[in-house]
This record gives sequence, C-alpha cells and structure tokens, in this order.
Amino acid sequence: MRILVVGAAGDIGQVVCDELGQRHDLIRAGRSSGDVQVDLADTASVAAMYAKIGPPDAVISTTGDVHFAPVSQQTAQTFLDSLQQKVIGQVNLVLAGLDVVADGGSFTLTSGILDRVPIPMGSAAAMANGALGGFVRGAAGEMPRGLRINVVSPGLLEVSVPRYGAWFPGHIPVASDRVAQAFAFSVEGTATGQVITVD
Repeated sequence: MRILVVGAAGDIGQVVCDELGQRHDLIRAGRSSGDVQVDLADTASVAAMYAKIGPPDAVISTTGDVHFAPVSQQTAQTFLDSLQQKVIGQVNLVLAGLDVVADGGSFTLTSGILDRVPIPMGSAAAMANGALGGFVRGAAGEMPRGLRINVVSPGLLEVSVPRYGAWFPGHIPVASDRVAQAFAFSVEGTATGQVITVD
C-alpha cells in the first residue's frame, strides 16, 4: 500500500513509520519536514498535498497540539485553538481526502487517553480527544466508496516520558510497539468507526 503519514517526525509518527514502513510504501508529511509539507489548519495546503502525492491507499494522522493549563486559566480562545489544531486539522485531512484516497482505503486519526483518564491541566486535550472519537463514530457509516475511518487513542508512550512524563502522574507508559500495532490494526484490518485504545 501507499500510506500517507502526517506527523511522521513526531514520537507516534516515528513508531508508526518504523512498523508500517517494513511492508508498505510510506509518504511522510509534516509542517516543516518529510517528503511533502502540509499545514492541516489550511484547507488549501491539504488539497495541494493530495494533488502533489496522488491517491494514497491509506492516510494516517499523528499530529495535533492542545493548550495545557488549569481550567480556571483556559479561555474560549484557548479551547478553540485546541479544537482547531487537534480536531479540525485532522477533520480537514479526511474531508479533503474523501475523493482522493483509493477505493476501500482508510483514514486513521490520533486522539489520546485524556478524555478517559484525566490529568491536571488536561481539560482542552480531553475535549479534543472526545471530539475526535465522536467524529469517527459518526462519520464511519457515511464514508463513500468503502472507505474506513478509525482513531487510535494511546496512553503516554514510553519514548515520550522524558518530555511529558511529569504531566502524567501515576500513568503507566505504553510500549511504542503496542501503539504501532494499533495503527497496523486500523490500516491493515477491516475495522471502521472504532476508537482503538492502547492503555
């Protein structure tokens, strides 16, 4: 398969590429790195990326930032920014790809653990993760041409502990290979409309 991986340079993106790159042709994308550059918040940029690479068989998104702060210090704008960066960007990737991805292809998005296991300062992330799950479940039954859509919801990756571990008190990190296998399950299997959790 030809698989587009957006966010390929990130912690999740790298483990996904290591796994799926063993048996598939990967097109790596990012804001400032990879085979092609894309800004998921800009619909014109997303359309230009698809036009440049041609029809992939599968699309994976492992990107999306959120604003971490105590809820009392969040604002409507910080919540909107989190939705725009983590949710709407990934939705843009799906909408622009509906007529591009090969028949029977798939989209795999990325959310995270914080909508089911909260942490201090994580309300915006929890909101975004829950929204992605709702989008995938709602969209799955309306996908054209046999397309599938899932979202992987991993806990804190072992490889990410040095940077983010202090924000996740009491969380047991998940092995990178288990997260990679969740993406393989979505791309290479038949599931659709699923929130694939890795705890």
